[in-house]
Amino acid sequence: MTDVTLRQFDRSDRDWLVEQHGVLYARAEGFDASFGELVAEILDDFIADHDTRAERGWIAEENGQRLGSIFCVRLSETTAKLRLFLLVPEARGKGLGKRLLTTCMEFAETRGYAGMQLWTHESHTAAGALYRAAGWDLISAKPVHSFGQDLVEQSWTYRF
Repeated sequence: MTDVTLRQFDRSDRDWLVEQHGVLYARAEGFDASFGELVAEILDDFIADHDTRAERGWIAEENGQRLGSIFCVRLSETTAKLRLFLLVPEARGKGLGKRLLTTCMEFAETRGYAGMQLWTHESHTAAGALYRAAGWDLISAKPVHSFGQDLVEQSWTYRF
């Protein structure tokens, strides 16, 4: 994955990201259409009103093919939120996830955030292992019914 570039998210990436999240999570976890709708809402809000100095999205790309994404958005003046972390299956297990996570965390730190937060699901074991290895702490886990599935939602935090 040495030819992979990380570039800033552009509004032309929106539909691809919505589709990939919808298709991949439906296939892997049985998520219903409400997940894609949530992703679309998050992206529409980001496109309409993000602070370019304090928030950013990245797209991983190789030879014109999109491979994944990660976003850093403001949760508060002191805390950033990691969102929309995605890798297509063929890009997994090659260090790209770690590269995306590091890029996002370094951006948050240089923008003066004191920490970061994210939520995910317990079933995302590879992501959880990546967060733990990068120094994130799992602060809560609770059963939920979301996206047509019974899941265990996790909240993670990181302090700079």
